Amino acid sequence: MQIQNVSAEQLHQWIKDDEAVLVDVREPAEFANTHIQHSTLLPLGKITANDLPSTDKKIVIYCQKGARGNSACVKVTAENERIVYNLEGGIVAWQAKGLPVNKGQSKTIPLDRQAQITIGGFVLAGSAAAFLANPLYIVVPVFFGAGLLFAGISGTCPLSLVLAKMPWNR
Repeated sequence: MQIQNVSAEQLHQWIKDDEAVLVDVREPAEFANTHIQHSTLLPLGKITANDLPSTDKKIVIYCQKGARGNSACVKVTAENERIVYNLEGGIVAWQAKGLPVNKGQSKTIPLDRQAQITIGGFVLAGSAAAFLANPLYIVVPVFFGAGLLFAGISGTCPLSLVLAKMPWNR
């Protein structure tokens, strides 16, 4: 079981040389919005080693910024001894290097930003309610703070998993 990171520049060269296949582990709405050409969508919540393309080429998994890609690599390599690669920095790093992407008509905000907006809104509302109405409302920002701590330590964001199931992310 081996996970290796690959830079956007190296991946671009592999694609030019027809040495790699791409697997996008973001959600369907994110994929519809922007993806690297010729990539296959296999959302993180559903991916298994059996879902990976059957090929002798290098399999490169990517997401928005790299964390979900790494989680997918861990998941599939635990099921199979195959070497897979994680795109360092995800599609954000790919685009930062000026490399080409396919853009769709979807205007869905990426899951990480949806989570940030949701958490920020609840922390602000809970803090205001604790200050203006009842001090017990402090449990709202404490809950979301604990959630952020858990997400940072575990690399898994339960709120993102919930947001991924929302109709606008389908």
